[in-house]
Amino acid sequence: MELNEIRYFLALSRVLNFTKAAEVCNVSQPALTRAIRKMEDTLGGLLFARERNNTHLTELGQLILPHLAEIIARAGAAEQTAARFLKLEQAHLSVGVMCTIAPMQFVGFLGRFRADNPGVEITLREAVPEKLCDMLVKGELDVALMARPEGFQAPFQATKLYSERFVVACSAGHRFASRPAVLMSELDGEFYFSRINCEFNDTLGEMVRDQGINLLRSYGSEREDWILTMVAAGLGVCFLPEYTATFPGVIGCPVVAPSVQREICLVTMAGRRASPPVKAFAGAVQHYSWPAPRGIGPVSVVG
Repeated sequence: MELNEIRYFLALSRVLNFTKAAEVCNVSQPALTRAIRKMEDTLGGLLFARERNNTHLTELGQLILPHLAEIIARAGAAEQTAARFLKLEQAHLSVGVMCTIAPMQFVGFLGRFRADNPGVEITLREAVPEKLCDMLVKGELDVALMARPEGFQAPFQATKLYSERFVVACSAGHRFASRPAVLMSELDGEFYFSRINCEFNDTLGEMVRDQGINLLRSYGSEREDWILTMVAAGLGVCFLPEYTATFPGVIGCPVVAPSVQREICLVTMAGRRASPPVKAFAGAVQHYSWPAPRGIGPVSVVG
């Protein structure tokens, strides 16, 4: 049965007159009559007793009336939900965020987006780039914010948001703390903490090995707070994205010769049709004024 046929049935069940029901539904009486007969053929029995000046529901008609009324009610609710979603009045967005991106970098943007789109509820899901890519492919994420040394190829589409240097994170009392920059070679012999989830671990490791630098690897963890707490205590140093170096007692000094930077991108599935909330988010994130890379000089993040 089609929804229009069900609406004709419900109208006729209310007014019990074919002519009046046709007027209510804005169709001709023959069209309404044909629709009712089609429903009766489908269900295998009469829905209305057609007596002169006494049209009324049969027992079968009375039995199916509440079921058909519920179908129309649910269809109306679905239409209203869809309308609110398309108008961004009641929409949900699942956003993947690379776990090494600093929350402070996105607070301003998220505040702006919520002010402009108060009906969009955002769920942030944190993971490493490989996991985020897998979730995008499976449709578990709408968009993702991340970086990879090798960039992003099909089936992904990446739009650069901003660049971010890597710095050497050290304590305020470390010999690097007052330096405008640190040569990669000067890390030789330093106690080093490994951030296991860093997407540039392999790239940085190759650079260190190519220059014959001996890092004294003493600790590794997926927990950024553990690593940075030990850095702040003066127990060693680590490589850290510039805008992630937001921890009390930690100083970030830019690495040069060679310098290293990453590009944070908005990543989506190429060719996948974007929903209204995805379009709104993508447009907002691409037009937001992200910070430009800072000039050479220590980045003080003492809390």
